[in-house]
Amino acid sequence: MFFRRDQQEGGWIVVFLGNPGVRYNGTRHNAGFMAGDAAEKKFGVSISRLKFKALTAQCEINGERVLLMKPQTFMNLSGEAVRPAAQFYKVKPEHIIVVSDDISLPTGKLRIRTKGSAGGHNGLKSIISCLGTDAFPRVKIGVGAPPHPDYDMADWVLGTFKNQDATEMERAAELAADAVAAYITEGPERAMNKFN
Repeated sequence: MFFRRDQQEGGWIVVFLGNPGVRYNGTRHNAGFMAGDAAEKKFGVSISRLKFKALTAQCEINGERVLLMKPQTFMNLSGEAVRPAAQFYKVKPEHIIVVSDDISLPTGKLRIRTKGSAGGHNGLKSIISCLGTDAFPRVKIGVGAPPHPDYDMADWVLGTFKNQDATEMERAAELAADAVAAYITEGPERAMNKFN
């Protein structure tokens, strides 16, 4: 096992955000989990070992040790999975990449950021609160905004993708897995130039 507790600081954690359970499969809020599914294929692993209140897998990306996580806490408590993993493996915030949905981006569009506010996203809010900083990178996957201002936000993010949007999201999930690999192996600037 290349991820050891007694190691010096190093390695990466990639957190794919979503809600556990079949009823949330394919919803906008589970765009992060969709990227996790794409990452399993890309890196040849199964994110299935229950640890730190998350399904996890370890892999190596271009020589870098990486822990992949899908928190099983429900979105608004995601930080409860991330903090103990970061503490246990001594991974600093700038090496914790969070992959999440973003309603302010058009469906299927990616945006990489090195840090920033939660922007109203409960999963990011929880991680910021638990880590005590917002200085961790994220890969945001656009899921589009509600069709009109009065639309219930919970209904929107827990709604599923239809038709063309579903196709767009499959592609975006694969791109998000590529973006994670690029961030780790090529650094933030090159990754942002490629995917933003």
